[in-house]
Amino acid sequence: MAGSEAAEIDPRTVVDFSNTEIAFAHKSNGDLRRTSWLFRLMNKDWLVRTGSSVALWFHGRNIHLLNPVFKSTIFKQFVGGTDLQDAAKAATFLWKHQVQTILDFGAEGKEDESDFDFTLQENIRSIQFAAKAGSVPVVSSKLTALCSSRLFEKYQLGQPFTAEEQQSFDRGFQRVDTLCRTALEYGIAVYVDAEETWIQDTIDEWVKSMMERYNRERAVVYHTYQLYRKDKLASLMADYHEAREKDYILGAKIVRGAYMEKERERAVIMQYPSPIQDTLEDTHRDYNNAVRFCVEHYTDLASCTASHNMESNLLQARLIVEQGIDRRHPHLFFCQLYGMSDFITFNLAKAGFNVAKYMPYGPVKDVIPYLIRRAMENTAVTGEMSRELEQIVTEMQRRGMSVKSTYRKHAE
Repeated sequence: MAGSEAAEIDPRTVVDFSNTEIAFAHKSNGDLRRTSWLFRLMNKDWLVRTGSSVALWFHGRNIHLLNPVFKSTIFKQFVGGTDLQDAAKAATFLWKHQVQTILDFGAEGKEDESDFDFTLQENIRSIQFAAKAGSVPVVSSKLTALCSSRLFEKYQLGQPFTAEEQQSFDRGFQRVDTLCRTALEYGIAVYVDAEETWIQDTIDEWVKSMMERYNRERAVVYHTYQLYRKDKLASLMADYHEAREKDYILGAKIVRGAYMEKERERAVIMQYPSPIQDTLEDTHRDYNNAVRFCVEHYTDLASCTASHNMESNLLQARLIVEQGIDRRHPHLFFCQLYGMSDFITFNLAKAGFNVAKYMPYGPVKDVIPYLIRRAMENTAVTGEMSRELEQIVTEMQRRGMSVKSTYRKHAE
C-alpha cells in the first residue's frame, strides 16, 4: 500500500484504544477504584523511589516485614498469584476476553544450584500446563534464574573458571537446553528476558545457540532486544541475517528496557560510555524502526511487540492491516504486563490481534525484585502510567462513579 493511501487510514478502524468500555469490561467498580488508588500512588515519583529503596533494603537482608503490604497492593495488581494454580485461574479469566497469557515463574537473582534446579522444574510445569490450557502459548524465563549471574559476568569478561565454576556453568547451559527442548516437545515457545549489559553478551550467545538448535521448523526460542540500548536495533538486524544464513527462524521480543538507571550509574562509576540512548526520543525511534523491521520480515521472523506505548502498538496494528497480513498470524504478537495497559491489551484482543498478558507468579518474597522494577520502570522509562490513569478515570465517569471518592471508598 502506498504511503499516501496508508496515511488516509483511520486508526480507529484498526483498533480503538480510547474505548474504555471494552478496556475495563473485566473489572468491577471496586476493581477500578483499587486500581485508580494504586496508580495515583505510583504516579508519585518520590514515593516510588523511596518505597523501592526501602523494599530493596529489606529484601537484601531477607526481612519480610513489608510482604503483607506488597501482597495486598502491587502484588495483587501485577502478579498472577503465589503459585501455578493461582496463575492458571488468572489465565483462564483473561482467555474469556480472548487475551492470552505468557507465564513467568518470578524467581530471579538466585545463586544456589538447588534454586536453579527448582526453577527449571517449575518452568517445565508451566510448559506442561500451557500445552493443555490452549491460552498460554509462551513461558518466559530469565537465565539468571537458571545459572549464576556471577558466572555470566566472569565468562563475558574472559576470566578463567575454576573446575567447579566450569561445572556450574555447564549445568546452567544444560538447564537452558532442557527448558527449550521441552518447549519444542510440548508445542510451546520460550521468551528469554534481556538483562544487564555486563552479562547480556553471554546470554546472547546461549540464546543464539538455542535458536539454532530448536527454531528450525517454528519459533520456539525468542531473544529479547532492549531498544533503549544504542546498539540493539543493529543487533536485531544482524541477528536476523545470521538466522537466515544458518537457516533458522529468529524469535524476537522487542522491549524498551528495564535497567536504565542502573546502567547509567554503572557507566559513570566505571568510566565507560553509557550504552543507553541519549534521549527518550532516540529510544522511541529505534523501537518503532524495530517494529517496522519485524513486520516487514514476518514470514521468517517471529516477533512480539512487548510495549505499553500506545503509538508503538498502533504502529504494528496499522502495518499488519495495511499489508493485508492475517491479524492472527503466529509470527506477530503483542504483549503487555499483567495489571497494566488494559486499554491497549483488551482493545487489541477485541480487534482480533494476537495479544497476551505477561504474567509472573511466585512467592511474594521471590517476586519483589520484579515488582520494584515495574514501579521504577513506570516512573523512569515508559511514562505511560498517567495515560492509563486517565483511561481508568474516564471509565469510572462513564459508569457514573464518583472519582473524588476513590481514596475513601478504597479505604472502606
